Amino acid sequence: LNKIDLPQADPDKVRDEITEIIGLDGAEALSVSAKSGIGVDELLQEIVDKIPAPKGDPDAPLQALIIDSWFDNYLGVVSLVRVVHGTIKKKDKISMMSTGVQYNVDDIGIFKPTRESVDTMYPGQVGYLIAGIKNIKGAPVGDTITQAYQPAEKPLSGFKQSKPQVYAGLFPSNTDDYQDFREALDKLTLNDSSLQFEPESSDALGFGFRCGFLGLLHMEIIRERLEREYNIDLIMTAPTVQYKVTRSDGTLEHLHSPKALPQANHIKVIEEPIARTQILTPEEYLGAIIKLCEERRGKQQNLQYVGKQISLTYDLPMSEIVLDFFDRIKSLSRGYASLDYNFSHFSAAPMVKLDILINGDKVDALAAIVHKDRATGFGRALAEKLKTLIPKQMYAVAIQAAIGGNIIARETVSAMRKNVTAKCYGGDVSRKRKLLEKQKAGKKRMKQFGKISIPQEAFLAVLKFDQK
Repeated sequence: LNKIDLPQADPDKVRDEITEIIGLDGAEALSVSAKSGIGVDELLQEIVDKIPAPKGDPDAPLQALIIDSWFDNYLGVVSLVRVVHGTIKKKDKISMMSTGVQYNVDDIGIFKPTRESVDTMYPGQVGYLIAGIKNIKGAPVGDTITQAYQPAEKPLSGFKQSKPQVYAGLFPSNTDDYQDFREALDKLTLNDSSLQFEPESSDALGFGFRCGFLGLLHMEIIRERLEREYNIDLIMTAPTVQYKVTRSDGTLEHLHSPKALPQANHIKVIEEPIARTQILTPEEYLGAIIKLCEERRGKQQNLQYVGKQISLTYDLPMSEIVLDFFDRIKSLSRGYASLDYNFSHFSAAPMVKLDILINGDKVDALAAIVHKDRATGFGRALAEKLKTLIPKQMYAVAIQAAIGGNIIARETVSAMRKNVTAKCYGGDVSRKRKLLEKQKAGKKRMKQFGKISIPQEAFLAVLKFDQK
């Protein structure tokens, strides 16, 4: 138990909850404060006493697992490796078992916590390896390193590839940054194999990438790293999930972009991902949280009392979770409720594609896949929000939400008015009428040929507006 020195800390209560909720013996938990150093010595001794020592044969062919990698502008790829069998020495010639590409070891060492070079690494040791690898994909995480002259017979088991659960479009605000953006994503995937991306183009935003993330937190971390570490200003579209779509001809597809969804008459059935969701909340917030789960099309699976808290289990559509569900849970419970969810299964649902039209032109970056029963309310709320974000023009701007060819909601951004008759101080009224007719014709031409500049905030509207 960490942070026991905080004023609000209650270690005895937490021990009881560990016993009741998790089923472990809470009495065995060590009391630690990493900040002040309380209990740290006891914790380190427990690690030595209770965690088995690594086993490995130093005389066997080298097998070292790459558990992390990052790119250094001067050293190239730096890999964090765990030696399972054999040894690694400086100037050894090594080979990547997934590709067969060979490299010469320039430096090896361990962390104390800064890098400290050593001559040899033995079984059980974890340290860094530098081999002049300039290709970002030259040392993939989960690969096995072996000796080039005496290779191992088979690679280590490595890691199970994580599957993205949330997808979003990322576009550079400045189109000149596209190549830098791609290189930044390549570098991030070097030590984060769960991040996936593929090129995507948008009529409104230009060229970018459709990225897959493990969840909302992962998505926010990646976006923040891109902006902070690589100085790339990004526009992010609303996150979506992956749907299973069976076409009329029986073809099965997995789609995660509204743009890729076929027309309704070509779809036989759409299946959406369902998440098994666990919510732990104090009793006084139970009613509000149950109401929220029901609004989000959740199906209650279990409810049980755990000490002074209540554990709720719901099956919720993943699409209802990825926008603002966590924020709503925290708001309703004043921050006391916790949320955990995992993919459970796919379930058929009447999902439809909602398009947003600006002056009759579809804006693909604002399209969304929503449940048919909520489409009208969703479209109306989004149109109202966009009305407040799109700046006024010299002509009226129509904002429409549509499903197929049916317009389900409309808002209009009124035109800026210029008083063209201000200089007329009397005289024939036909003079004023001619000026007004000329202004009307000019606005008609502007509306016909003009392009609306949609601000970045508009693309975040789907993320921000409250869809109760």
